[in-house]
Amino acid sequence: MKIGIVAPLALTLLAAGCGHSKEAPGKNDLAPVAASTATAERVTLPDRLTLYGTVTADRAAAVSSRVMANVVAVPARVGQSVSAGDVLVEIDPQTAKGQEAQAKGALAQARAALSLAERNYERYKALAAAGSASPLELDMNRMQYEQAKGAVQQGEGAVDAASSVARESRVTAPFAGRVAARLVEAGDLAAPGRPLVTIESATGRRLVVQVPAGTVAASGLAAGKELAVKIDGAAADLTGAVVEMSPGADPASHTYTVTLELSGAPVATGLTGRATLDAAARPSVLVPESAVLASGVVLQGDAGKARTRVVTTGASSGGKVEILSGLSGDETVLVGLTAPPADGAPVSEPKDAEAKGSAR
Repeated sequence: MKIGIVAPLALTLLAAGCGHSKEAPGKNDLAPVAASTATAERVTLPDRLTLYGTVTADRAAAVSSRVMANVVAVPARVGQSVSAGDVLVEIDPQTAKGQEAQAKGALAQARAALSLAERNYERYKALAAAGSASPLELDMNRMQYEQAKGAVQQGEGAVDAASSVARESRVTAPFAGRVAARLVEAGDLAAPGRPLVTIESATGRRLVVQVPAGTVAASGLAAGKELAVKIDGAAADLTGAVVEMSPGADPASHTYTVTLELSGAPVATGLTGRATLDAAARPSVLVPESAVLASGVVLQGDAGKARTRVVTTGASSGGKVEILSGLSGDETVLVGLTAPPADGAPVSEPKDAEAKGSAR
């Protein structure tokens, strides 16, 4: 009987005690994240293509000589400014002077032969008029006279050529500029066609780029079009105007060779540069740069919960980043986070921030 009475009483007291106890806080509740928000903006952007090229001088020449002889002196120094006609290389002139002397001697012999042939021709013309010379004899002397005149003309040309070669014993600058390369030293052998010094114009710079054939048609690229240019190693942005363009695409690379004339701060030759070409417009999505984390972007989803979304980013400009994939636009993104919050955490506005930002 005691056992039967005590058991129901114990159960009653236990139930009463449970009814008055407080419920423990849930261990699965997520801490809210405080962040400002912005709207992913739908925009229409031009399809931009970056073209890489090399800076060249407006004018450049590899100066050589037609004289085959030893180099005597090289006054030109790399980086030196020169004017048109300044001596760059001096070559031993003895060989050229000997050839010039031989040409002048042959010309003197040809002139003497012409004088004799002319006198004989005049005698035979007088004899033929008096009937003392046959027409054949007159024709033979006329032919000898014409041959002598031709020999004199040939001799004069040989003298001019030899004199021209002799003058090239002193190699001079063809135009004003700077010495870009010195390819010989005193004692080297100069030969016809061998570059001795490279000279380039001091002003005027160009960027030569290769443009895909499809891009040329889509962008309407033509002479006179201006492109934004960035030169590696130069702080200022430049502008390049199309001054030359190949008439057709290269059959191997299927690209056009385009030359841009640069305007702005002077730059050194040989540097690499990038020109930006805008082609057909395309839809895109922009978000603030501060909304992009290493893991993607954080969205404010339904019921104000944080959701991390993996995205593919493109170029950034003006504090905005282009989203190539992962967003369709009009989503609400969190900005200013240093790390992604727990997925599903409630989003609250920071006390010192505006209610809502915008990507615009």
